[in-house]
Amino acid sequence: MSKIKLSEDYIKDRVKLALTEDLFPNGDITTNLINNNKIVSARLISNQKAIIAGLLFAKHTFSKVDNKIKFISKKKDGSLVGKNSIIATVKGRANSILIAERVALNFLSHISGIATKTNQFVKLAGKKCKICCTRKTLPNYRVIQKYAVKLGGGTNHRFNLSDEFLIKDNHIASSDIRELVLKAIKNNHKKKITVEVDKIKQLKKIMGLKFNTILFDNMNLKNLKLGVKLAKKYYETEASGNINLKNVRSVALTGVDRISIGSITHSAPAIDFKLEIIN
Repeated sequence: MSKIKLSEDYIKDRVKLALTEDLFPNGDITTNLINNNKIVSARLISNQKAIIAGLLFAKHTFSKVDNKIKFISKKKDGSLVGKNSIIATVKGRANSILIAERVALNFLSHISGIATKTNQFVKLAGKKCKICCTRKTLPNYRVIQKYAVKLGGGTNHRFNLSDEFLIKDNHIASSDIRELVLKAIKNNHKKKITVEVDKIKQLKKIMGLKFNTILFDNMNLKNLKLGVKLAKKYYETEASGNINLKNVRSVALTGVDRISIGSITHSAPAIDFKLEIIN
């Protein structure tokens, strides 16, 4: 697995790009109307129950705009907070805080949204079944989104195409499933091999070959239970395809080892935060 490292330099780079996007070419023309150096205090508040994630992005956004701003976290990344919880306090020049406000909240809202949605799935799936993310991520922000999944209690799937062999439906449509698996085994170089099937007969065609994981895609519960029963002694089992908060528990109860869900990264609702200036 490629190393997913959310370094301080990486965070600062993402923050710089976001601020450039928000301020090009003439800066915050509204906040520029405030031409004094008034120092104010503000509270960063969650308007809903959530898993907090992305505090360093918020902190570095404020410091990038004005390194004299004091940002004090009151919660930690990965912590569960209730509605109206104070997440952090901010103190500094009013115009600097206003310039940074939206970018800081955007990062925090998005990253916390992924962590929160992941956690909802994790709780429903139970302790015996892992919830995994996929490659359905925002281009160039995969590291951030997979970081959020981990904070929500989820597990990272492969990071990119070099991490493991994942033989999917379109690979199989272009060749023979057994032949592809044999080639992967021959050339694996200690890489994990996962094979996606959507029919029991595909599973039976490759049973006995030495690979790691069977991924059951878009199977009904009856066939999924049968597939898990056949494969569980020999392979790690995984389910995917149209899995949501209403059916994830039923899928987990089939005995599958892990469930991969694209929506936890590509469709997680943003968490509602507000920055409230108090003086």
